[in-house]
Amino acid sequence: MSYLSDLNTKQQYKARVKQTHRLTPTNKEEIREIILEVEDPAFKCKVDQSFGVLVKHSSDFGNEFHHRLYSVADLPATQNGHTQITMLVKRCNYVDEFSGELYNGVSSNYLCDRRVGDEINITGPFELPFKVPEEKNANMILIGMGTGIAPFRAFIKHIYSQEKDWKGKIRLFYGAKSGLELLYLNDKDGDLTNYYDKATFEAFHALSPRPHWNDPIMLDEAIESRAEEILEMLSYANTYIYIAGYEKVKENLNKAFINIMGSKEKWENRKAELIAGKKWAEVIY
Repeated sequence: MSYLSDLNTKQQYKARVKQTHRLTPTNKEEIREIILEVEDPAFKCKVDQSFGVLVKHSSDFGNEFHHRLYSVADLPATQNGHTQITMLVKRCNYVDEFSGELYNGVSSNYLCDRRVGDEINITGPFELPFKVPEEKNANMILIGMGTGIAPFRAFIKHIYSQEKDWKGKIRLFYGAKSGLELLYLNDKDGDLTNYYDKATFEAFHALSPRPHWNDPIMLDEAIESRAEEILEMLSYANTYIYIAGYEKVKENLNKAFINIMGSKEKWENRKAELIAGKKWAEVIY
């Protein structure tokens, strides 16, 4: 049984599209930022939670609805008693490996096609594997790709606007196919750059060497370029590593950490400690 099928979808809320705008250029893959407004005061959502979107869709398995989870991409806000939540959506399609037919992603295309005022059904909120640490001297290594920036953007904004005197180091490694697709870290939509002057925060970019060839994003090289600092952070028991992004990058990240630690055995032992201490979490898609 999948994780999604375990979630309670009976409790549903009506959400209305308050804003929707495209973050990426028209000649790149479409990624939209959508702000939803939920009128029901019973719906509350925090920065380290996700929510579901239900789309009416018949499948071969007999399901009447398609359920997809989205991380909160900004600080949830309240206006006139209504909760506002922000999400990132990438319009997806895939080729069936047997038939060769092109299919559109159900939820992503549904959401990207919504307009201001449209109503959608949402579920949740649900817990994310990622949690903002309670201790303010905790270190965080955040590794995100594409729309995987969403939960980390909310984390960073929460920590520097609502937490007081955060002392731990926060290192954000963010990858995209090209500089124009670096969400919230480019000249147009650069709100994460507002935190560059924070003594504890630094962000590092990684791009694909050949974006039109669908090559892996070079996040491993970006991380290894900071090997000395990463090794120091891994020497502390209060360091967390959170990853959100593509499966194809995961193997290269593992190799990078092996190189930083000096051997496969040392990295496997350290990673096991992180997992046991609930300081390692990943959302891979």
